[in-house]
Amino acid sequence: MSEEQAEQLMQQMQMLENYFSDLSNREGTFLNIFREAIASIESIKSLSQKPESETLIPIGMGTYVPTKISSNSKIVLNIGAGIAVEKDFPSAINYLEARIKEIEIALQDTAAKKQDAAARLEQGKAQINQLMQSMSSPQSG
Repeated sequence: MSEEQAEQLMQQMQMLENYFSDLSNREGTFLNIFREAIASIESIKSLSQKPESETLIPIGMGTYVPTKISSNSKIVLNIGAGIAVEKDFPSAINYLEARIKEIEIALQDTAAKKQDAAARLEQGKAQINQLMQSMSSPQSG
């Protein structure tokens, strides 16, 4: 293998490592959204059981305002692109559950891509080791 091919292999490995890192970051983001959706569903269910409850609303820099929530069975959902809609509790839960299914699919896809990238990285490392051995063998003989 020539020096040029070795350099090309190293560049490919670096690109693969960056890709793997990007996939890991994406996976983390999906997991955070997944947890947030689950927590939202639990909160909505809790609100539907208690018509009135007390809570703290964050206003920034670790500062909270105590307030009362009077549940009127409606919730405002951000559906993207700066658009929010008002939904009843069951519809909001259905919407969030549908989003959870989408996130699960995205997580599975990302995990599969990560596995593929990891396998290709291992293959590249093996090629680099083989190259290093072949470069050092002629010099010692």
